[in-house]
Amino acid sequence: MVGCMQAPDENNTIEYDNVLVVDNLVIDDNSVPIFPKKAALTTDTARRFSIELPRRCTVDWDNQSVVSVVPEEKIEIVRVDKGDALPDDLTVSDYDFKKQGVSSALNKLLEGTDIVVVEQEQVIEKVSGSIASGNLSDAVDLITRLGRVYYSYDAALGEIKLFNRAKWLIKMPHDDTIVMALLDAMHGADVRNLIVDWSDNTLIFEGNYQTEREVTRIITDIASKKYVMAWDMDVYRVYPRTDNPIIWMNLLPAFGEKNIKMSIPGVVGRTLVVGPEINTKTLQEFLYQQANVVLISQGHFVVPDGWQSRFDIGQCGKEERLETDLVVGASAKYSDFGGRNKIDAKIVLRTSNGELSSFTIPSSVGDNYIIIGIPTHSFVTTPETLISPFAELVVFMSPRIVSIVNPADIPDSAPLVGDALRNYLRK
Repeated sequence: MVGCMQAPDENNTIEYDNVLVVDNLVIDDNSVPIFPKKAALTTDTARRFSIELPRRCTVDWDNQSVVSVVPEEKIEIVRVDKGDALPDDLTVSDYDFKKQGVSSALNKLLEGTDIVVVEQEQVIEKVSGSIASGNLSDAVDLITRLGRVYYSYDAALGEIKLFNRAKWLIKMPHDDTIVMALLDAMHGADVRNLIVDWSDNTLIFEGNYQTEREVTRIITDIASKKYVMAWDMDVYRVYPRTDNPIIWMNLLPAFGEKNIKMSIPGVVGRTLVVGPEINTKTLQEFLYQQANVVLISQGHFVVPDGWQSRFDIGQCGKEERLETDLVVGASAKYSDFGGRNKIDAKIVLRTSNGELSSFTIPSSVGDNYIIIGIPTHSFVTTPETLISPFAELVVFMSPRIVSIVNPADIPDSAPLVGDALRNYLRK
């Protein structure tokens, strides 16, 4: 090869391409990149896609109403996979069954008919009972409910199929706040795999007998509620500009003692209950005097009166951050406390490692909460970090009351805002 090379020009130098060898492979400018094979898993960006997030992860702080009214609408749950109707000309009388499997009890019930029972899944419950009289459909409903299983009838095949799980459709109100209350209550009860059709406000989920009972209880309870609590929140990471922590006592001269109503310590951190004069804008102005402030998450969640709900910081996070694992849980009740209408709330901060801190907060309508003093190092998992030891998490929370009323009770003469709304809620 050297013998075939052209003699170099004395006035020019020969330029050679740079060659890089990685894992015994020669890499140059013309090489095709080679990537390791990945497992067949949903890509991260596809997994994070959610139609719900634009509704959940935005807060219009300039148009926030601390008290509002929505008309009551019916919430209905319907099973969608029941199959055909059972024959209505078959009746049952004087039928007893004791400690039998569901399929055995049904087979005995269906003796003399052309209907057979097929277990699509193993059913282990034993059932006992008696039926004095009734039609076939009521008898099958009773036996399957006792056995905590579901059935579907195929008239063409003459089969009753038994399942441990069923599919349900919930017809929800056309108000996003109540829809969020329903979704957040179900998330709080650990009901997952929810499919929401936002075009017609319907929800589909699958579950077993226990799931159905839990969801039915949620729907019944929400439908009977007079109020729901909505929480708007901003979550900041605060970096002091010097090697000193944030001087939170400066809030008192900055805003006045009357605007800071309560100070509630937790195992970690502290919650300040503040008046409406301290909002996201005034809080940021105060922090900017001492630190760099980064908004890492924003959004809202809804708590049905007396229920628990949660806000996942990472779900509405601006990007992957140390605090992605943090969950803000809340339960709240709005009622009369000693002749005064109060919001009785409990706020809990949790990570995958357990509870970080909690606060029990009694407050008035219009108050805001500021959680301070949560070190950013609480979320660092490495032995060393570049983050300042004085960096901290700051959570601003603003509760809102949503009153659910009969549409006929909403006056048409004047809008329910301000004092008129508060007077209406006192009735």
